[in-house]
Amino acid sequence: MSPPDPEGESKEPGGPDTGRAGWLSRGVASVGLTSFFSDSGHEIATAILPSFLVSTLHSSAATLGLIEGISDALTGVAKLLSGPLANDGKLRGRLASSGYLGTALATGAIGLCVAAWQVGVLRALAWTSRGMRSPARDSLLASLAPSEGFGRAFGLERAGDNLGAVAGPLLAAGLVAWVGIRPAIYFAFIPGALAAVAITVAAREARRQGKSLVPRRLRLELGEMRKAGVLRALIPIALFEMGNVATTLLILRATQLLHSGATTLAFATLLAILLYSGHNAFGAVVSLAGGHWLDRGDARAVFATGAGLYVLAYFGFALPLRSPLALLLAFALAGSGIGLAETAESTLFARLLPDSLRGSGYGVLGATQAIGDLTSSTVVGILYATVAPSVGFAYAAGWMVLSLASVLGFDLLRRGSRRT
Repeated sequence: MSPPDPEGESKEPGGPDTGRAGWLSRGVASVGLTSFFSDSGHEIATAILPSFLVSTLHSSAATLGLIEGISDALTGVAKLLSGPLANDGKLRGRLASSGYLGTALATGAIGLCVAAWQVGVLRALAWTSRGMRSPARDSLLASLAPSEGFGRAFGLERAGDNLGAVAGPLLAAGLVAWVGIRPAIYFAFIPGALAAVAITVAAREARRQGKSLVPRRLRLELGEMRKAGVLRALIPIALFEMGNVATTLLILRATQLLHSGATTLAFATLLAILLYSGHNAFGAVVSLAGGHWLDRGDARAVFATGAGLYVLAYFGFALPLRSPLALLLAFALAGSGIGLAETAESTLFARLLPDSLRGSGYGVLGATQAIGDLTSSTVVGILYATVAPSVGFAYAAGWMVLSLASVLGFDLLRRGSRRT
């Protein structure tokens, strides 16, 4: 991962006077609220979905895994295909708004299902809409923020996402106790609809600033992105994502360790969920701090620190830790790692690419993340079940080490070339 040289960075500000007015404009804040509301909504459904499928619809864990795997794959495809559409400033606002509304409608409608295949169809629609909106949202955010505030703007967006992942499961627990499993899923529509409203406000702010009026060519533009340095930046990112396992595996590991420590399964599950909330809370705080660091420092250092924190986190999960405090530390390291790495990735692409290419860039980035995450979770899950959990986490840590080495390697090569 190598950020552009100063003379190669995009100089496009977010809009008139954004540099003087500061980075936290109404548009940037609206994007942060969008991520908070949206993640709160679909995390309500995600937290309830296992019980809904297995207990209410009498399906199986294998069906749940199939539904989630297909949905995640469709997210990656949708990001790649929708990226070129988000290059067009006139389209990106409508693309983002419709994507958030589609996610909200499909997620809330899961509560109406009476068969597992119906859940699969709606989950796939929700996750396809989720993928479709992502490049448009990130391109919109980059157009709203001043170039010197990219890190803080994307840090705020990632913090909103992580805080939503704290609020969603807590809301789900309260709703299930209040109205029951099936009705609780209906409520997922409300924060999702609020997300659609918030992103519409952001799109209107971009139009007011005149940043979304220029039509663009709806092409992926791989050649132009290669010239901008995107392919080189994708190498450490791809290595990182190959080790970025689904948090459900972290929750499973914590549950089993706590349960084997003479804790009841129900209490172990509750503790693991609370630890997962801690993971997301740390991710939110570190995303904000990482954004400030990015605006004052080097994206490579922020990203490399995120990868290094993951190595430490996976080392903790590989050990037979049965103390809730020790497991909280492992979750905190992982949450901090993803908070730094994802913020650095989004900021780097905003710096590397002009506005006319950001949709394609974020589409390629999103597809890389989705493919890597799906592959890593599949392989680590197999190693976890067939060999040992420690082997699975050691495998994931190995990819993080490679990612870290690639960042440092590019840095050494660049310094060497400057000396010559």
